[in-house]
Amino acid sequence: MNVFERIAERVQGLQGKIGLYVCYPERGEGYGFNADMPLEAASVIKLPIMVEAFRQKEAGLINFDAPVTIRPEDKLPSCGALTYLHDGLTVTVGDLVTLMIILSDNTATNLMIGMLGIENINATIESLGLTGTRLNRMLFRPELSRQGIQNYVSAVDMGKLLQGMLQGEIVSPEASARMLEILGDQRLNGKLPFYLHSRDIGCAHKTGEDSGITHDVGVIFAEKTCVVCFLSNGTDVPETEKAIQDVAAMAAGIF
Repeated sequence: MNVFERIAERVQGLQGKIGLYVCYPERGEGYGFNADMPLEAASVIKLPIMVEAFRQKEAGLINFDAPVTIRPEDKLPSCGALTYLHDGLTVTVGDLVTLMIILSDNTATNLMIGMLGIENINATIESLGLTGTRLNRMLFRPELSRQGIQNYVSAVDMGKLLQGMLQGEIVSPEASARMLEILGDQRLNGKLPFYLHSRDIGCAHKTGEDSGITHDVGVIFAEKTCVVCFLSNGTDVPETEKAIQDVAAMAAGIF
């Protein structure tokens, strides 16, 4: 079997909704499994938010060096660092973007959404042709969540973003390179990079987690650079995370 056949076999039978996109940009080869199906985004929505931040930076609309003071009312639960640091801490806009990605910081994310504007983020998503991706609300809005208002991404959309960054086409060559650099500093490395780091194979990626949800989307800098975007909703999380690890290893040529 070739690598795509092996990957297809590995994801068969996983519980819930699975969206997968794997491609080798330099070879022009790819494989998709429900790749265009919109799925609840969890923290993968932070990837297009970062894109909009860099777009506004280059347009002169925001300054990454501008200070931001973290207030008690800004702090959100769970992922990240800012919630656990002292009230009144001052960081920069650029720090918020970095923390939003490498620690999946939810406080940083909502501050960035408020600064950038949901309508602007969605306009950029649409301009990039990402038809299965939509930011409908800030994070941790339980009243909206109960109404079924969620954020969505698709595997192929995230693949398009990552391939565009590799090609220097998202915002600008400089912005694309910097976004990949931030993604490469990711600290949550239990999924796509699980078998990669010990073999000195780089991975620039963004994870997402929630109840019954586990995602990881990224670029694997193996001998043949590949993009792997694995999304799941309503799944058995430990079982699916093992599949994410295995698919990444297959795509990277480890096994």
